[in-house]
Amino acid sequence: MILFSFGVMWVISLGTAVLLLQGAITGARVTPLDSKQQPFVQHSHVHTVVEPSPGPPAGRKLHGRFLHLTDFHPDPFYKLHASTKEDYACHRGSGAAGYYGAEISDCDSPFSLVNETFKWINANLKDSIDFIIWTGDSARHDNDEKLPRSDKQVFDLNEYLVGKFVEVFGRDDNLNDTNPNNDMTIPIIPTFGNNDILPHNIMAWGPNKYTKKFSSIWERFIPEDQRHVFQRGGWFWVEVIPDKLAVFSLNTLYFFDSNAAVDGCALKSEPGFEHMEWLRIQLEFARNRGMKAILTGHVPPSRTDSKRSWDETCWQKYALWLHRYRDVVVGSMFGHMNIDHFLIQDSKDINIPTLDGESEDFRVSMEEELSIESAADYLTELRERWAKLPSPPLKKTSGNDKGIQGHSGSDPLQSRRFKKKHGNRSKYKKFLKEIGGKWGERYSISHITASIVPNYLPSLRVYEYNITGLEDTVVSGSSVRYTPGQAEIPDSFDDLEEASNIIPEKKRKGKKEKKGGKGKDKYPDLIIPDHPPKTSPPGPAYSPQTLTFLGYTQYFANLTYINNDFVKESSGVDASRRRGKDPHGNHPKPEPKKFEFEAEYNTLSDPVYSLKDMTIKSYLKLARRIGKANPHGKDMIEEEDQPDDIDDETSPEDGSDPQGDLDASKKKKRKHKKGGRACNKVWFTFLKRAFVGTMDDGDIHDRFGETLTGGCEPPPAESEQYGVREL
Repeated sequence: MILFSFGVMWVISLGTAVLLLQGAITGARVTPLDSKQQPFVQHSHVHTVVEPSPGPPAGRKLHGRFLHLTDFHPDPFYKLHASTKEDYACHRGSGAAGYYGAEISDCDSPFSLVNETFKWINANLKDSIDFIIWTGDSARHDNDEKLPRSDKQVFDLNEYLVGKFVEVFGRDDNLNDTNPNNDMTIPIIPTFGNNDILPHNIMAWGPNKYTKKFSSIWERFIPEDQRHVFQRGGWFWVEVIPDKLAVFSLNTLYFFDSNAAVDGCALKSEPGFEHMEWLRIQLEFARNRGMKAILTGHVPPSRTDSKRSWDETCWQKYALWLHRYRDVVVGSMFGHMNIDHFLIQDSKDINIPTLDGESEDFRVSMEEELSIESAADYLTELRERWAKLPSPPLKKTSGNDKGIQGHSGSDPLQSRRFKKKHGNRSKYKKFLKEIGGKWGERYSISHITASIVPNYLPSLRVYEYNITGLEDTVVSGSSVRYTPGQAEIPDSFDDLEEASNIIPEKKRKGKKEKKGGKGKDKYPDLIIPDHPPKTSPPGPAYSPQTLTFLGYTQYFANLTYINNDFVKESSGVDASRRRGKDPHGNHPKPEPKKFEFEAEYNTLSDPVYSLKDMTIKSYLKLARRIGKANPHGKDMIEEEDQPDDIDDETSPEDGSDPQGDLDASKKKKRKHKKGGRACNKVWFTFLKRAFVGTMDDGDIHDRFGETLTGGCEPPPAESEQYGVREL
């Protein structure tokens, strides 16, 4: 029997295992579109046979950067200056639909936005990134009853986007040969979004028409030796740095609580169960090979005290896998939610009966598309959880010391002066025990970036990671080694199980069946991976080292300015808002300005987040600061930083809206209690960035109210100031 796992072909014959390396990347031929808005046409993905491949892609050195793109939602029916009303979807009527998209609306992306995005990537990022994570939703929403979606349209839109990637990152000398596995200059890792199938959200067991079709559309991106397993479940991995780093594309539709075709990850008959087992086995192989992994998917594992986006059994296994393979997983990236934020998974929330499907979870499914109101509730619940994170013990400081955690720049655990002077090591040891040791290994982090589709403003993210010791490494475009000849991929879970038996793992110890099950485990299908070996150092997600994420730059395109669809500047209207204006009253013909993305913030230099890096302990500090009700020092908004418009009733200068096209809530007068000023600068900034800067200070106060002002008190006198010890 021949079994494949993590770039490895296991040939099992008479109890003998032979290890063979395996891999390839393949793709789809697509006709590119011009950079401006074009009518929608079908694109062929069929290769034209020209001549044998000239060989593997030319080598390139690493840059220590990669790009995350998500939720393009291209719409071939988008109409300039159409109505943004929900029933019109920028397809007809008259309204605020701009040349490059209708920001702060539910409309999808015009082709002009997608085309210009790739032109900007070509000019600014093409030669400085190592790989691309593309987390799905590459077709328009099914948001117009008069223009229903079809399978053909969904496939064509995905082929269109593949064509844009080929335009920028394809090898011109190699695109039409018989072997597409070396067509790209860098690896691109796509994943299924909930709108990349029909009906949206619903995906049953594979093989199905979507896994089969996308294995062809994405053939340049899916390694050849994984094409068969992709057709079965829609998941795969790419070795982006040989022998060092792999990126896993997870099919989160099998975890998604809104997918009525499946039922979680507890039952062996469910695709979610097999997917999690596949992931566990691959991470074990990665550990054995000394490799690290990045996990990517579309729907994030969002979970608050009242709501969830994944089935609870899937969340439980995912959190368990992250905790047990914390020496392997560098980080995880998702899209779907359109808002910029992060999640913290707590291993103490793992419950074996729930994980195995025996205990019901009270949380309800999260809305498919978050409105500003529901997003406000969601972010507030996240903050409430972060406010309860364990905190380091307080320490007395002098008036000249920084009065806020993480700003002193020293590590008190290593400070002899601190130990001698304050001597509260027992409290600090208790704190370290609560968070899982010096590196905070009780927790893990998931990152969610904002979308290209302008529900707020188009956004993308560039990560920087540590390549110390890898500066001279030369990698190819595919980055997956390929051995000629193919072999059988496991078709059934039984084969997958047999592959897993090659690796020693332990079933859960302890409870046995009381009746009729003497000597049998209570959870026979549940395999719990081992912790990292005690001799192994903490992983890159916890301790700064090679492959640790250093930081990221969040980019956005200010469509309000670029579309240039506003009344004359002499009217005194702030061109950063559409509120209450006929957006194209003075511009009957489109006069867009130059399209470009600009940096919204960079965590490497951002004075508010103050992230030294993207390790878990850095994010625990940030989350605690966001959750703090009564901040002091740099985390408190000073008087001069306060917005000018939050104490009085305010309204748009002109409430007119000829088409009735704007959100009615934007025309209501805003009322604020006197003295209700925000005090936590970190929480306030987190909210502004979550919505990509589209909410002004007054809007944030409207939506978040007491979370910004409640509990704020004047800072203590100098003699009473306290700081906190660093993590």
